[in-house]
Amino acid sequence: MEFYASCPEGFESALADELKRLGLSHVRRLKGRATFEGELEEGYRACLWSRLASRVFVVLGRFEAQDADELYDSVYDITWETIIRPGATIAITARGVTEQLRNTRFSALRAKDALCDRLAETTGRRADVDAADPDVHLLLSLRQRRASISLDLSGDPLFKRLPPAATRAGEGAHVLRPDYAALVLAQVGWTALCERELTADDYENEALPTLIDASCAGGGLLLEAVNILTDRAPGAARERWGFEGWQLHDAVLWEQLLAEAREREAAARERQARIVAVDIDPAARKTAERMVKCAGYKRFVDFCAAKPATVLDHAGAVAGAALVADTTETPLSLMHDAMTLIGELRRAPELASAPVAALTRDGLLARALHAEPERSIAVMPNNEEAALEVWPSLDHAAAAFEAATSADAEEQTADAQGEAADTLMPEPTATLDLGDGKPLPVLIPESEQFANRLRKNARLRRKWAKREGVSCYRVYDADLPDYSAAIDLYEGCPQTPGRWLVIAEYAAPKTIDPALAQARMLDILAIAPRILDVPAEHVHAKARMRSRGGSQYGKQGAGKGASGERANIARRRLPLIEEGGLTFAVNFDDYLDVGIFLDHRVTRNLVREHAKQARRFLNLFAYTGTATCYAADGGVEETVTVDLSNTYLDWAERNMRQNGFVGPQHHFVRDDVLAWIRDQRQTRNRWDLIFVDPPTFSNSSKMGRRTWDVQRDHVELLAGVSRLLAQGGHAIFSCNLRGFRPETRKLARAGVVLEDITAQTIPEDFARNQKVHHCYIVRRLPIEDAMAEVGFSAEEIAERTEELRNPEARKPRAAVPAHAQAGNGKPKKKKFYASKPKGK
Repeated sequence: MEFYASCPEGFESALADELKRLGLSHVRRLKGRATFEGELEEGYRACLWSRLASRVFVVLGRFEAQDADELYDSVYDITWETIIRPGATIAITARGVTEQLRNTRFSALRAKDALCDRLAETTGRRADVDAADPDVHLLLSLRQRRASISLDLSGDPLFKRLPPAATRAGEGAHVLRPDYAALVLAQVGWTALCERELTADDYENEALPTLIDASCAGGGLLLEAVNILTDRAPGAARERWGFEGWQLHDAVLWEQLLAEAREREAAARERQARIVAVDIDPAARKTAERMVKCAGYKRFVDFCAAKPATVLDHAGAVAGAALVADTTETPLSLMHDAMTLIGELRRAPELASAPVAALTRDGLLARALHAEPERSIAVMPNNEEAALEVWPSLDHAAAAFEAATSADAEEQTADAQGEAADTLMPEPTATLDLGDGKPLPVLIPESEQFANRLRKNARLRRKWAKREGVSCYRVYDADLPDYSAAIDLYEGCPQTPGRWLVIAEYAAPKTIDPALAQARMLDILAIAPRILDVPAEHVHAKARMRSRGGSQYGKQGAGKGASGERANIARRRLPLIEEGGLTFAVNFDDYLDVGIFLDHRVTRNLVREHAKQARRFLNLFAYTGTATCYAADGGVEETVTVDLSNTYLDWAERNMRQNGFVGPQHHFVRDDVLAWIRDQRQTRNRWDLIFVDPPTFSNSSKMGRRTWDVQRDHVELLAGVSRLLAQGGHAIFSCNLRGFRPETRKLARAGVVLEDITAQTIPEDFARNQKVHHCYIVRRLPIEDAMAEVGFSAEEIAERTEELRNPEARKPRAAVPAHAQAGNGKPKKKKFYASKPKGK
């Protein structure tokens, strides 16, 4: 019989080696699979024991298939009555194309018709089709003029083998798939270590084969390592197989193989080994502990603190060792510490015999280990690009280094020797002295310049903040071009004491090596908390991008508490900060922005000063309502806070309540701002002071077909805002588009004039970036006055005046573009906030 085992790309060599160790013959490695030949027992063995295969197939036939008719005839000629068990349901999947068969669904349908027609002709009954859960799954492969059809012996993919209890325990967490875990462990020879016979010296020294998982993430590597240690057949617990609908299935033979697997597992109870697990991320370690416990493997795994000395103490004496890690989901803010831990463990003399295998991205681990990997395998865990990188043990590297640089190696040139030396042996680790007596390993030696600049900035900013009474401020803003990041320090108020850092990396130019930029960022993340005295768990790295269906306030990802956020944003325990005598809740985990824009500190105070002469205040694009709190503190009688997000409105209401501003005079409105302005222009509602701080861009699904672009849409926005101003009222308009240019002439034709107050609203800690935002006072004037103020000629003003007096003289209005059409088209109820106060 001809069989093949399919696998993810990158697994082929390891899979072929595994099949050979299982005793299978004629093993051949191909792209995405490994083929072998044998009897039924060999196919069963691959199903039962392969840890790397995704599925195992038996080839039923190969034939010509130039067109649909030839495909039908060839499939019909196969003796399906001797292959498919009577009553079994079927499904056929096709992949590949030929010159005439270009549609895989049609090809599969044609093959299914031939199969069913054959069974109807020979047995009097057509096979039932169950595409979702068939008893027999067939795969039709087409290539050029040839085709083959195979039966899937596996049923469900073989990697679906996590214990059910562990699967439930790991919901929502990153748990490495078992086949990827097996691939990592295969690179360090964990199976051979588990099978190793201990010597008398080993027993005397209490030395055992040892596996150290230095970044245990969700516990996937640990579960697979225990399964290998206990010699548990990966397919032993499976209850349903694809071969059960195959007439050649031999239930007696299968039971014999299962009995043999149980005997092997029983014999493996005598094995002894240590598995030590750590993770820099406390949340990841808790997930791994929960997974291991639910799988019933707690006694096999020793969890400990993520410190090199502690890990080595738990590892004890080793009789062969291996070091593995999965850093693909390690938070960026913790990546430097994770890399440093792995590097220090690899260089520990106690682990000189340990090879290293790690799933990683961006080649960062090579910098941490100061050595290029011996091999790198491109893989796709969680459908994201990554690399499985492997380093030999230091003992092996030292031997190879000696051979590469030996005087006897006459055939090598000096350059080749130098290259071998650079590749095989790690370079000394660069460290920084930050003045606290604890040397800090860094990936880039030049990071000392960044440390010096940050130390100087911190000292100056600390004095300034104390003098100004500021507790949250920017410490560093890309002062050194190579270390292009912004660092903001937040200090909690007495109710929630603590210090937090938010570090946002500016996008590096395309000319900069991404791995180098990433290494610098990791050094920043390691150095900043040490100099600024912030716990590592309070450091948050942020990345910004324009994303589909969102705005600048978009979610960062599945952070703590990200589920059910609207229900609990009002009562979640969040850090509280103080600014201007007010208290605000901030969220460092779930969003790109934390709930308050530090560069608007002066602008918010300006709102409070202007609010002292106002009765009614309107906050548009309100975000978390910080400006509303300042206006209420300034003494306005009524506030209206408008935003499209329910979550942010709840957050704004929480901030108002936190500062004692409650009552029916404070309104919170969830609506599309432009549509809401159009509605309000039809009412008597007018406001003395309006604050407008729109996002740069948004294409939120809540806006329907509309999109928002501040450069494109600000004229429409500000013209509408000006119509909501009470007599003598004004608005404060701010935006953070660096290249924003107000259309002053278009605004003047609508009777709107702007006064640029940007320079006076930039705080001192943002002085390096004068374009961090733009800010304007918005006033409504008679159109003639507005046009004259911005430089229109007398003729242009007269023409505009005549146009307004004589509507027939106006130019035809263009159709409303798609981006400006209202979301649902339904008329909205008019709300009279001033005359008839309502709550949310």
